[in-house]
Amino acid sequence: MNRYLRTGAAAAVLSLSMSFGMGASQGVAHADRPPPVNPALLPAGDPAVPPDKTEQKSNTACVSTQQGGEGPATPPPQLALDLRKAWDFSTGAGQVVAVIDTGVTRHPRLPDLDAGGDYVAEGGDGTNDCDAHGTVVAGIIGAKPIEGQGFSGVAPDARIMTIRQTSKLFQRAGRAGEQRPEDPPDGYGDINALASAVRRAADRGATVINISLVLCTEGIYSPADGPLGAALRYATLEHNVVVVVAAGNKEQACNAGNPGVDPLNPRGDLWKNLVTNVTPARYDDYVLTVGSINKDGQPSTFTVPGPWVGVAAPGEDVVSLDARGTGTINGFVNDQKGVTPLKGTSFAAPYVAGVVALVRARFPELSALEVIKRIEATAHAPAEGWNPYVGYGAVDPVAALTNEVPPTLPPKQPASPHSAQLAVPAPTPPPDHRARNIALIGSATVAILLVLGMLASFPIRRRFGISGDDM
Repeated sequence: MNRYLRTGAAAAVLSLSMSFGMGASQGVAHADRPPPVNPALLPAGDPAVPPDKTEQKSNTACVSTQQGGEGPATPPPQLALDLRKAWDFSTGAGQVVAVIDTGVTRHPRLPDLDAGGDYVAEGGDGTNDCDAHGTVVAGIIGAKPIEGQGFSGVAPDARIMTIRQTSKLFQRAGRAGEQRPEDPPDGYGDINALASAVRRAADRGATVINISLVLCTEGIYSPADGPLGAALRYATLEHNVVVVVAAGNKEQACNAGNPGVDPLNPRGDLWKNLVTNVTPARYDDYVLTVGSINKDGQPSTFTVPGPWVGVAAPGEDVVSLDARGTGTINGFVNDQKGVTPLKGTSFAAPYVAGVVALVRARFPELSALEVIKRIEATAHAPAEGWNPYVGYGAVDPVAALTNEVPPTLPPKQPASPHSAQLAVPAPTPPPDHRARNIALIGSATVAILLVLGMLASFPIRRRFGISGDDM
């Protein structure tokens, strides 16, 4: 297996390398909600070409993969989601899921792959996945089942559309001349290109969009993602597309994470205490953000919490399709020639995108926002109803396809703790000895009567005296 020189994708969330053309000081000094979306900032979706001339560094090999997950054993995430039962109700037929990622390699288990375009390499069509990341995402969503294999996509009858928007292994053309041969490539992924990719997917007929890419900025809001906000609004409200996004991993730019709920102020506004802004997750009105949980249903140690998290899904012990072959993989080869398992919120998100495809196929009358509400309302809620790590809880495909949904959901904040006076127990009543007393009195009465009866059974003898004078 070949090794690759940049391993950022291996841990799962693929952070975007964005050039804003401005310093961080131009953002506001604190984290806050994004301003209202300006629809006038909506970019064009065509042409699907990189904004800059790009290159892949000549001495940089594509990501190598670790084969695994073959055979009849069902991967743990699929077991946790009970997909076989969910398929009794829907398999995602008729749905088109756009994967905006590092590209999706053509694979025999993705026979209907739609080449949607390439914003990384000029002349590409989105089916070249040097990072091997987008192919994993696509496989989780829509890989066809085959005989004797436990692994399958969540929505095996959905069709995948691939749009390549980022790569850790590309960079601006000419940059290699400014680097040492051993330097890793800068990576490439323009935020305006991401906005264009969202619009392109919506215009080409996607019903679901999966974005397992994040931009993290520490403690600031930058207006540079305004076009992305406009594109998300356009897709959701004007084209009725459900956009599913990753919550982000605690690594690189996202390493600071965010604080959880303050136990001293559990109803505090989480937006006011953000350390890390995560885009596109924070465009909460238009996307469904997904955190990661482990095999025990607990939040993964790497998942980034935030007030935008909607639900969670398995993000560990992942198996999916191999971008370097026709089988499946369970890891990437890293710089030390070891194996990094497939894990991260970028792999939790496609499990939910697949569930969205199932729901859309079963309930075609629902709007994009109604689908999001259904999935949130039927998740396995945490004790407090919602929290910034798992949102409304672990996604439940069967419940999302069958349960009744309440008319409203609680707000995205933990339920308020409250004190309540417990009922004081009534004094213990004295023991009731009436039955015992009656029994004792009855027994005594019977005993007395028996004694009297015995005494009465003996004859009473009286002696009568005779006087001699009477003779």
